[in-house]
Amino acid sequence: MQRSGILTLNLPIGETLTHHLAFMEFKIDTKPTYSIVTPVTNLVDANLTAALRQKWKELAETGSRNLIVDLHNCMDANTDGPDALIALHDEVYAANESLVFTHLQTAVQEALKQQEADLSLNLAPTLNEAIDIVSMEILERDLFSEES
Repeated sequence: MQRSGILTLNLPIGETLTHHLAFMEFKIDTKPTYSIVTPVTNLVDANLTAALRQKWKELAETGSRNLIVDLHNCMDANTDGPDALIALHDEVYAANESLVFTHLQTAVQEALKQQEADLSLNLAPTLNEAIDIVSMEILERDLFSEES
């Protein structure tokens, strides 16, 4: 079901929500230092990336600046998907925040490798490893900000 208008969400930590955004459906699990965003779609493409960008900006407004994107539902990627993910990755890191993709299906991994996007993105095979990457990057940023 599609609805028009603006939806403002204040999610308590630990609450899970499923809703539509830019014609994409996501499952979102908020944690104290990151959010896990699971797209409910089977294709990694520019449309998914645009919806992820919009979701990241919305979550950042609520204080959840670091994202883990669980791509277990995505069975394939089209040719614009990898480049769009790199652009999103660069934008997130330019804002001094973290972005990690996890649970990539074989076809998505192959598409990223073909375009060498796997060399530019943070990819983790498991959710625990993705959480570790985000946690280490948060610590790293905290250490660098103390030195400044």
